[in-house]
Amino acid sequence: MIEFSNKYNLEERTSKFGENIIDFCRKITQDVVTRPITSQLIRSATSIGANYMEANGASSKKDFRNKIYICKKESRETKYWLQMIAKADSEAKEKARILWKEAHELTLIFSKILLTIEKKGNFKS
Repeated sequence: MIEFSNKYNLEERTSKFGENIIDFCRKITQDVVTRPITSQLIRSATSIGANYMEANGASSKKDFRNKIYICKKESRETKYWLQMIAKADSEAKEKARILWKEAHELTLIFSKILLTIEKKGNFKS
């Protein structure tokens, strides 16, 4: 069963997302096709939370913005790997779709944070 955490605590939410991905990947039958995909999926999905934690401890506004940008990139990459695993293992398709939706929401959240930073003039690219 996939559980999602508090929608408004982003540290908790990204951490729970990484845990859900780990649990999901453990259930995938490993073969020559799925092994590299699950490996990449775990790396990108768990990186979201790790980089968000780093962003919260950032040493400057620029450092914060860069970490949030990485969170956005990793959540987009996670969506890609979820698409690939759904193709490689048809039994995982429905759970991959649910996880993809959460990755998409995270992408939108990080995009909004970046837009807010730029609008407030906290960082100019």
